[in-house]
This record gives sequence, C-alpha cells and structure tokens, in this order.
Amino acid sequence: MQALISSMHHDTWTSYPVVFLPKAMEYLSFEGRVNLRNPKHIFCLLEDYGTDPNDIPDEPLYIYFGRWIADGQRELIRSHSVKNRHFIGNTSMDAGLSFIMANHARVKAHDLVYDPFVGTGSLLVACSHFGAYVCGTDIDYNTIHGIGKASRKNQKWRGPDENIRANLRQYGSEKLYVDVLVSDASKPIWRDGVLFDTIITDPPYGIRESTRRTGSQKECVNSVKPSEDYVGDSHVPVSMAYHLSDIFTDLLNFSAHHLVIGGRLVYWLPIYRPEYCEEMVPLNACLRLVSNCEQTLSSHTSRRLITMEKIKEPEETDVLAHLSDPHFSPYQGHNAFREKYFSGISKRTLTGKEETNKMAANGGE
Repeated sequence: MQALISSMHHDTWTSYPVVFLPKAMEYLSFEGRVNLRNPKHIFCLLEDYGTDPNDIPDEPLYIYFGRWIADGQRELIRSHSVKNRHFIGNTSMDAGLSFIMANHARVKAHDLVYDPFVGTGSLLVACSHFGAYVCGTDIDYNTIHGIGKASRKNQKWRGPDENIRANLRQYGSEKLYVDVLVSDASKPIWRDGVLFDTIITDPPYGIRESTRRTGSQKECVNSVKPSEDYVGDSHVPVSMAYHLSDIFTDLLNFSAHHLVIGGRLVYWLPIYRPEYCEEMVPLNACLRLVSNCEQTLSSHTSRRLITMEKIKEPEETDVLAHLSDPHFSPYQGHNAFREKYFSGISKRTLTGKEETNKMAANGGE
C-alpha cells in the first residue's frame, strides 16, 4: 500500500508520499505485505485551502481521503484537437465538449451511436474512441461529401479526401464507421423499432448554420392561390424554415421510438438567458431527464447540455397525455433565438457607442 498527502494552494497541488504501517490501517481490512514499488492500492489525502491566493487559511477548509481509481484522460483534448483534424467545418464541436457529451451518454464498446445533425462528425470521433459503432445524417450534401469551400485559414477548397471517414481513419477507428447519409431530420427514413443505443447531437441554432428542412412547392404556397402557370409539385426539394420548437420535438419523438430501453439522448439546447426557466426544457413521456448543464455563450445567451434516458416504449396514450399536459409543452418561445442572439450583440454595440459619445462629451474622461 502507498499513500499520498496532497495540498492545494490556489490551484497548485503538492504531493508527499507517506507509508502507512499495516497495524495503523487494520480497519481497512487489506491483507498482504506493503509494496512501495508496485502497490495494489494507492490512497490520497487531499487538503483544500481554497482558491484565493491572498487569503490562505492556517488550516485546510476541507480534507478528503480516498483511493486512487484511475487517471483522467485530459490528454484526449490535445490529441483530438480540431486544429489538427483532417476534416473540419464552421461548426465542428470542440474535442473537450465532444468527450463530455460521450461521457454523459455513457458510450461504450459495441454501442451503435447515431447523430441526426452530424456535420463534420466531431461527436462520432469522440464516441468511436470508446469503441462504439457510429453513423449519422445531415441535410447538407456538401458537408456530408466534403465538397466546397474549406473552413481553414489559407485553404480555399476542401481536398478530395476530406470527409468524416477520413477523420476516423486519422484516429485509428475507421473500422467503427458505419456510414453517413444525406437526410432531412424532419422526414422519417428509418424502419420502425429500436435501433440505437445512443443518440448524441448538436442541432443547428440558426447562428452559423441555418435551421432548414426540405419541403414542396405546395407547402410554400400554403393558403395562397397558385399562379396560372403553376403546373404542380416540383421534384426538386424546396428549402424551408425548420423552427427550433419543431427540431427538438422531432428529436425527442425520434429518440422515444428508436432508442433502446436505458439508451440515452444527449443534445445541446440554446436558450436566451433572461427568459430561461426549467419548464422550457422539452420533455417526453418516454424519456427521463437525467441532467441539465449550462455552458455560457454570452451575457444573454447560453446552451444547456441535456441528457435524457429512455424509460419505456411509446404508447398511444402517451401522445394524448403529451398534448394535454402543459408540462410536456414543446420548446416554445425560442423560435426567435437567432433574432434575440443578434439583438443582444446590437445592444452591447450600441452601449459601447453611447459610452464613447459620453466620454467625448466629458472631454475624454
């Protein structure tokens, strides 16, 4: 056995090795000889002196004692950095956040993971690291096939081998790549029944990527009488707005029908902070809310990392309950998130101009 006593002073850890005599540790019921070179158990005593370097107490605020279980994997943030990744886009998820999402989803070897807004596949890269088979869909044909302008500085066009498969090949997990398809998340393409162990995704918010779905000429016309030269529906899909409330309603319904029991849905929910309350998080009768974490984006916006777990198969009565119970109301009031996001930027810019004018009027004070 071996022990470490560690002290923390304003984010700096100092460790001191200590040998415990067998008699002093009899209450732990460990048997065997002390082996300092190759111990089976390592214990840590942690002393927390706070985080203020100007106010360090004489005695620790807290003392923690525990057994060393495993090392962390923070090196993955560096090794999987999008800066060094073969194929990236404007909305490629940061490596650290991708692994956090995979941890929330409890992704493990031989799982089948699906991302309905796959983009450049950053979440698939993280999940494949843990041995899961990965697949996804996206409405953007150019992104799926790695066609068009590059997102990297000093690179005008994407190369012939810039795609999601190449990203997994870069990290040695190409064998776990199932496939990616061009598909509209609002249109069902999958057979009925349970398909996926995990659904993990970052839907578009309408900021850097538009929230669009495919439609028809008839849907565009709506109640307006068509013109005399209108000859019927075009075979070419029409791009239409896909409201955030519809995106998350469809996502939860899809997860309720296609996740295994105990499978998890993990996704980001953008919110306007001044108006946020927990009742705004969309719910589904078949999914249990596990966690709701916040990542601040600005003074007035943030996004919530929502983790849900499937607890039962959907029934017809669930649909009726969902419609009648206001607690299961969809993600309403946020279809104007894009406008609110940029209005906040305009307000901050205007405030800065007003402050400049005020300083000029006061002689630059």
